[in-house]
Order: sequence, then C-alpha cells, then structure tokens
Amino acid sequence: MSKLTHLDAQGRARMVDVSAKPATAREALAEGLVRMRPETRALALGGKAKKGDVIAAAEIAGIMAAKKTAELIPLCHPLSLSKAEVRVEAVDAGLAVTARVATTGPTGVEMEALTAVSVACLTLYDMLKAAERGMVIEGVRLTMKTGGASGDWRAP
Repeated sequence: MSKLTHLDAQGRARMVDVSAKPATAREALAEGLVRMRPETRALALGGKAKKGDVIAAAEIAGIMAAKKTAELIPLCHPLSLSKAEVRVEAVDAGLAVTARVATTGPTGVEMEALTAVSVACLTLYDMLKAAERGMVIEGVRLTMKTGGASGDWRAP
C-alpha cells in the first residue's frame, strides 16, 4: 500500500504541501448514474418537471460544485479551474452524468470531477424525487486523469 499523503508522521491529518511541485496541465473525467424508471427519465427530458429544467439545473449545479470542492472536502487544495463541464444524458437505466475538469497547477482535479458528478446526481434526485423516491445514485467513479508526476491513468 502506498503512503497516505494526507497524514503526517504522527497520523494527524494535514494538507499536502505542493509548493515545490511544478504547475502542469491536468484533467480528470468522472461519471455516475441516477437509475430511475423510464417515466421519470421522460419527465426529466421533457422539461415538464415541477421544479423546471432538470437537466440544466443538474449541469449547472455540478459546475458550481467543482468550483467549491475545497470548501466541501477538508484537505483539498483550492484550485483555479480552467474548465468544468458537466453533461447529463439519457441512457436505458436512467440519466448518466459525466464531468470533465481541467486546470494548470501543482495538483490534480480528480476530486473536482468527482464532486461535480456527485452534486449533479444529487440535484437530479432532488428535482425528480416528487415523481420517484426510489431512484438510486450509483457508479460514481473517476474514469480518467492526465498530468502530474503520476502520469496518465484510465479506468479499466
């Protein structure tokens, strides 16, 4: 197992010092799914939900969340993002969410992409719960990251 970088020698939480790391281009892609009945998906896609445009609200919420990740995850560095894009698309099982986040800096944007997907999924649930409370949020995961000392990575 590799060393946990957010713990010091005594096991106390710490924010990793990235001051000596070079600024490089970094990008991350994450995905998730809100599983729902076809009727609920049709309601979201048709723009007739009680709370308004479900898809647009979820995409904007995800972008806002990416920008606020350091306020939500205690040891994340605040980053200046150069790109945050969230997409919600219909799939057979419900609504799939993807987020692509990029920056040029000393640390990666994996947490920002994962936070964007998570909040977009939660927003979909919130906006559609009147139609279906049994929706399931699942499969939130990192699928790709580029840049940094550890190099590029893709999910199998």
